Amino acid sequence: MEHTPPPLFRTGPTPLARLMIFAMLSVVLLIADARFNYLTVLRQITAVVIYPLQRLAAAPAAMGRRVSDFFVSHSALRDDNQRLTEQNLALAQAAQQARALEQENANLRGLLEARARISAPSRFAEILYAARDPFSRKVMIDQGLQHGIQPGQPVGDHIGIIGQVTRVYAWLSEVTLITDKGHLVPVLNLRTGLRAVLAGTGDDGRLELRFIPLTADFQTGDQLVTSGIDGVYPPGLPVAEVINVERNTAYLFANVTCKPLAGVNARAQVLVLGPLPAMTERPQDAPADTPKKKKKKS
Repeated sequence: MEHTPPPLFRTGPTPLARLMIFAMLSVVLLIADARFNYLTVLRQITAVVIYPLQRLAAAPAAMGRRVSDFFVSHSALRDDNQRLTEQNLALAQAAQQARALEQENANLRGLLEARARISAPSRFAEILYAARDPFSRKVMIDQGLQHGIQPGQPVGDHIGIIGQVTRVYAWLSEVTLITDKGHLVPVLNLRTGLRAVLAGTGDDGRLELRFIPLTADFQTGDQLVTSGIDGVYPPGLPVAEVINVERNTAYLFANVTCKPLAGVNARAQVLVLGPLPAMTERPQDAPADTPKKKKKKS
């Protein structure tokens, strides 16, 4: 068998010839596409074929942008959330302050109206804090000896009586509320004109009338005002309302429960009423005539 050795050099068109051929082919394709639109369908098919390759090639860059956008968005959302939380807290605090100021203004307007109705001199005061003893119903106000406050002056709000000044310091005063256990207020039933003594029970929402006979005309809904016979509270100031009357023949007195009308434990500003004019002293009883001793006969 004869074996022909491979040629040492490949033969074919020269590089210049190949360049000319492909250049002419490119010009022909350009003219055919521009003038006759022969390659539109081919171009569309080629775009569909290479689209997955384009997406695959652009996937790393797109993934990097998405990761970067995620962290940027997460940080921005966290900052916005913190900013909105702080703004919400500030707005809530402002709303609470506005409601507190509105309530305080309403209370002050009520006190001004009450001050105009009361003939006795009065002074505004603000409740600072409650007494430390949990079993007493006492508060401290910001008026004292330096402001002309004296022990025994009644204290009220725009509705009625809430207590009485019981201890005075230089710039502070202690007020015992009418709900304090053992505190007594002489009252008058507006419906019947009966007088009674209203006593505190230690409960902010409950008072009771002491020593009421079973036959006394007290009914649920009766309004009780100060009678003024003690010389401490001005007459006619609202104090309480009867909410329950129990009559048991097994006891000597009726059980009459009342609720305070004024804001005993719900006010920040109060009105300290001036001391009432001194009451006429009760005349002393004339001493009984002592029988004369008979003289002994000598």
